[in-house]
Amino acid sequence: MPSFTDKITVNGAEMDIYASVPEGSGPFPAVLIAHHITGVDKFIHDMADKLAAAGYAAVAPDLFHRITDEMVASNGGTKRDLLNDSEIIDDINATVDFVASQASVDAGRIGVTGFCMGGRVAWLAAARNSIFKAVVPYYGGNIMVPWGTATQAPFALASDIKCPMLFHFGEIDVNPSQDDMVVLDAELSKYSVPHQFYTYPGANHAFMNPARPAQYQRAAAEMSWPRTLDFFGKYLSSAASSGNDEPACV
Repeated sequence: MPSFTDKITVNGAEMDIYASVPEGSGPFPAVLIAHHITGVDKFIHDMADKLAAAGYAAVAPDLFHRITDEMVASNGGTKRDLLNDSEIIDDINATVDFVASQASVDAGRIGVTGFCMGGRVAWLAAARNSIFKAVVPYYGGNIMVPWGTATQAPFALASDIKCPMLFHFGEIDVNPSQDDMVVLDAELSKYSVPHQFYTYPGANHAFMNPARPAQYQRAAAEMSWPRTLDFFGKYLSSAASSGNDEPACV
């Protein structure tokens, strides 16, 4: 299973990506991965490799590529605090263009997932790029808050999501909380966005990540991942693409 790093250009700036692809010539369905607050680290590499092992070309862009340590030091906080939704959208769209241009990828079968802040990015990506046929946020917080110069939060863009969503929540997570889940569910239902929500008992934020032992929950991780693969399998299959399955979008 080949994996590699590369650089793509976004508005004149270079952005690193990590990619992992299945063996063979394809064309394969593809999944973009939006990283968590610690960036494109080993956990994100592992998730990309797991997707590739399941038959998906997986690509994770570095959404922090504009942000230097000096910028963080002068502003305080973290790199995440310096993100801007308009630039995130540019990064996602550039990654989509890169993925769709690959001969080994079926551009009609592209999904998006993300973890922590990446779950928020996955929601935003699905609202702002109609190429996605399925979206799977993992414990995406701050969906109801705009970042940077944005005037609308991802939540306010729910009506623009045209593909089905699978969202994983930790029961004791506070961002997103179970109350947030109720609000998100109502908003997606309001606009007839097909969605499935799962809550994992006793699970906290970052329950997928073994590098965070205080929050990792093996039971939730092992239950949620097959659901994610089944969801992508349903909506990114060649049958779904050709219209022989349930429609991927409404």
